[in-house]
Amino acid sequence: MADEMVRRAQTFINTAYEGKLGIGRIPEDGNTGWNIMFALTRALQYELGISSLSDSFGPTTLSALTSKYPKVNASTVPSENFARIVQSALYCKGYDGGDIDGKYNSRVQAAMVKLKSDMGVGGAFPGSDLTPKVFKGLLNMDAYVTVNSGSGAIRSVQQWLNGRYVKRQDFFIIPCDGHNSRDVSKSMLFAVQYELGMADGTANGVFGPGTKSGLKNHTVSTGSTGTWVSLFSAAMILNKRPVSFSPTFSAALADAVKTFQSFAELAVNGNGDFQTWASLLVSYGDQDRKGEACDGVTKITAARAAALKAEGITYVGRYLTNPSSIFLPEKAIQPGELQTIAEQSLRCFPIYQTYGRDASGFNYAAGRTAGYAASNAALDHGFKAGTRIFFAVDFDALDQDVTNNVLPHFKGIADALADDGGRFKIGVYGPRNVCTRVAEAGHSTASFVSDMSSGFSGNYGYPLPADWAYDQIVTRTVGSGGGAIEIDNNIASGRDTGQNSFDKPRGIVPDVSFDSGFLNALQGDISKYMQSIGFPDSGGNRIFTHTECFETVMARDALTTQLSNVHKMRKALMQTSTYWEMRHYDLVDQTVDHAVAAYHLQGIGTKKDSSTGIAQISGDTGIRAWNHCIEKGYVDSGPKLDPAKDADIWTMWQKVNQDNAFSISTVAMSHLWATDGKPGGQNPPNGEEIMRGMRLDYTEKEIFEVLRRFQGWGTEAEEHAGKRMALYQIFEKYNGIVRNL
Repeated sequence: MADEMVRRAQTFINTAYEGKLGIGRIPEDGNTGWNIMFALTRALQYELGISSLSDSFGPTTLSALTSKYPKVNASTVPSENFARIVQSALYCKGYDGGDIDGKYNSRVQAAMVKLKSDMGVGGAFPGSDLTPKVFKGLLNMDAYVTVNSGSGAIRSVQQWLNGRYVKRQDFFIIPCDGHNSRDVSKSMLFAVQYELGMADGTANGVFGPGTKSGLKNHTVSTGSTGTWVSLFSAAMILNKRPVSFSPTFSAALADAVKTFQSFAELAVNGNGDFQTWASLLVSYGDQDRKGEACDGVTKITAARAAALKAEGITYVGRYLTNPSSIFLPEKAIQPGELQTIAEQSLRCFPIYQTYGRDASGFNYAAGRTAGYAASNAALDHGFKAGTRIFFAVDFDALDQDVTNNVLPHFKGIADALADDGGRFKIGVYGPRNVCTRVAEAGHSTASFVSDMSSGFSGNYGYPLPADWAYDQIVTRTVGSGGGAIEIDNNIASGRDTGQNSFDKPRGIVPDVSFDSGFLNALQGDISKYMQSIGFPDSGGNRIFTHTECFETVMARDALTTQLSNVHKMRKALMQTSTYWEMRHYDLVDQTVDHAVAAYHLQGIGTKKDSSTGIAQISGDTGIRAWNHCIEKGYVDSGPKLDPAKDADIWTMWQKVNQDNAFSISTVAMSHLWATDGKPGGQNPPNGEEIMRGMRLDYTEKEIFEVLRRFQGWGTEAEEHAGKRMALYQIFEKYNGIVRNL
C-alpha cells in the first residue's frame, strides 16, 4: 500500500538531487523499494563528498561516515538535506521520521531509539545518536520486526547476535525479521570465530580449518552454561528445531539434539559435538563422514564396485542419459553396468539431468519432456516399476526461480509420469529450498540434497529437507589402480534404497511397424500434452484438429518405418515434425498459400513461395533438402531442381502441398540436411554446426538440434523445439514399446 510520507521522501530525492546522483528520477508512488534505498545511499555519498557514487553502502561510504560523523544527532547533523535523508530512510523502514523538514527533532530521536531496540543494538549504541553501522542497516530492505510469519525465537537470536557482535569490524547488522537467511547464517560463523578468539580481519565467516579445529574443542552437553551454549541453541533454532534460546544446556535441549542427530544420521548422544555443530552451521556438515551412498559420472566396473563396498557404500546414483556425445562419455549408465551393480550387491538409484543450469531451462513443457524422457530411458535400462527417479535442479535457484520456473517444471514432470500410469516415483535433486518447496507442492516423494554446494542461496540458511533420502557432502576418490573412482559421497537416510533387480535392458534396435493396439493410448497421451500447452483438440484458428493430424501421421506409418530403417532415423523425428507443423497450420498460413497459388497460376501478386503442406515446408527448402541428399547419396540420384527458378519452386511447392507421403519424405530429407550443417545458422556463420551422422542413439541435445533446425534458428525455433521435445518423447515411448515386443 502506498504511503504518503514515502512519496514525500521520493519527491525530496528528485527535487534536491536532480542530475546529481547519476540516476534518473525515481518513481513518486509511495512504495518502498530498492530504487529509493539506492537513491538515498547515493544522496548520503553525495553529502559525504564521495565523488564516485554507487548503489552500494560499502567500505568507502562506511569509512567516510565514520571519519566525518561517527555520531549523528541534533547537534552534529551537518545539513538539513542530511537530516532529510535520515528522515526519509526512517519512513521507508516504517518509523516516524518527522515532517522531512531537515530537523533531527524529538520524533526522529524517538524513532532512532526504537529502531536500535528492534535491531538489538540499543545496549551497544545507547541513546538516539545515529551511528555508521546503524545508518548502513537503515539504508537497505532488511526488516527489524517479524514479517511473513517470522519466528519470534529466530528474531531473538538475530537481535542477540547484533547486540553482542556489532562492534566487531566485519560484523554488520543483520535483519531481525524472524527468518534465517544467507546473512544470518554467515553471522553465526562470524560469532563462532569471534568466540574462538579470532581477531578482526582473520574472522571471515567461512567454515575453514581454523573454525573446524576450534569447534572440536567446544563440545557442549547437559549442564554446560555460557555463550557457547547460547550459540549452540541459536544454531538449533535457526535450523527450525523446537528449543529455547538459552545459555544453559538443559535436558530438554539434549532431547532435541538427539532428535536432530537421528534425523541427520549423526551419532546420537545428545551432545553438541563437532559433527552436530558442523551440520547446524553449514549445509555439508562434517565432510570427513563416510556415507553409505554415492553418485558419479564413471561406469561401475567389478573392480570399482569392490572399492565402493570397501568404503561402506551400498547405494550408487547413476545418470539415465547423457545430453552430450562428447563430454563425460561414461556419465550415463553403460551397457551391462546395472548387472554388475546387482551382482556386486550394490543398489542403484537413477538420476535424470540435462543442461538445466539456470532458470531458463525450467518450465512446464520442459518438465513434461523430462518426465517422458526419463521414463523412456529408465525402461531402456531395465528399471522396474516403483523405482524413484531423481530429477536434477543443478543451479543456484533463488526463491523466485523456484516459484516461476522450478515448480511449473516439476508439475510437468508429475503430469508426464501420471500419463505413464505412475510407473515411476519422482525424486528431486537440488539445493535445500528447491527440495523442500517441490515436496511441499506435492511434486516429489524424496529429496537428494546438493549440500556440497554450500554457497548456493537455496542451501544457505535453509534446514535439511524433511524428506531427504541422500545428502551430498563431498567429492573424493576411493580405491586404487583399476578400482579407483571419483565419487560424490552421500549420506543415506534410508528413505530411498535404489534397486538391485532389473529387467532386461532394451537395446538400440531399429523401428518397426506400429502395433495398432497402442494407437488409442498414443493418441490420448499426445492430446493431453498438447492441451497442457494450450492446444485444445479442436477449435480456435487452427485448421486441423488433433485427430486429423494424428491420423494423417500414423496413416503413413509404413513410410516412416521404411525411411527410419533406410536412414537410421528414429520415426519419432519425422512424426514429431509433421504432427507439430500440421497442428500449427492456421488461417494465416492458408491465406499465404492462396497467394502463392495466385502468383504462379494467375500472375497475381509477388508471393512466390511459402511453408506449406502438412509439414509446412517451402518450395525452396524442399529443393535444397532433396538436392543435398541426392548429392550425398542418401537417396537415389534423380533430377535436381533449381531454387532460383520460379517453375522449379512451384513444382516442389505443389508436391509438398498436395502429396502427404512426399511431404513426410521431405521431412526426412530436411533432417538429414540439418545434421550435415544446414545453412542459415550462426555457428559457423554460413551454416549450422555439423552433427554426428544420423543414428538411432542420438543424445537429447542432438534430438533437440534436429527438431530445432527443421524450423530454423532464433528464439522462436528454440522455444518450439523445447516443446516438441516432449512430443518426440511421447512418440518414442510407444515406438520403443512396439520395437521391443
